[in-house]
Amino acid sequence: MGKVKIKKKETRIDMTAMSDVTVLLLTFFMITPPSVAEEKVPDANLLSVLVSPQGKVFLEVLGSKDSTMKSETVRADLLKNMVAEYKKTHPSANLAFTNKEIETFSKLNAFGVPITKMKEWLNLEPDQRDKFLESEQNPGVPINMNEDPNNPNEFQMWIRAAYNSVNPELQEAMVKGRGIAIKADQTTPYSVVNVVMDNLQTMKMNKFSLMTALKTSEE
Repeated sequence: MGKVKIKKKETRIDMTAMSDVTVLLLTFFMITPPSVAEEKVPDANLLSVLVSPQGKVFLEVLGSKDSTMKSETVRADLLKNMVAEYKKTHPSANLAFTNKEIETFSKLNAFGVPITKMKEWLNLEPDQRDKFLESEQNPGVPINMNEDPNNPNEFQMWIRAAYNSVNPELQEAMVKGRGIAIKADQTTPYSVVNVVMDNLQTMKMNKFSLMTALKTSEE
């Protein structure tokens, strides 16, 4: 009786599908942009939106480094523009600042009080101004989830006031996205950051930088 021959199975593995997957993965990683931008935030012609861990919004404005459009000049113009913006929706408001108050405002790095409290705040002593900014009584720059550009909140008014700045370089930077930076840390409520971004996008300011710190300032 003859032996039954068992047909040997081919052990070769078809790698065609695996090669296709590898090529697709390589292509994906080559064309996908990095999630973290390496471009530095400018130190001039910049409007910074500072969101505190308590969810309060503060603003900081920097002008050019030359003598004609330096930060003090831009900030003084910013406050005047804000008065004009506020009176568009509050025409009966008694809102005016003296030259001394405007000069004081122009020298401030950051600010964040309701515009109706601004005059009182500017007339405080420097240490008292700082204490009020950090106090629970201060709500910061008023902001809400507002999708009506015809009825802007105070945050949007400040953005418009900055956009209408006497400094054309700041205006151009805001349009191109390098002139607005949102800054927060890991303890800042994302809901507030989201409201800030929503307000900017409502105003067609769709390009801005978002800076987050992985550690708190104490760390």
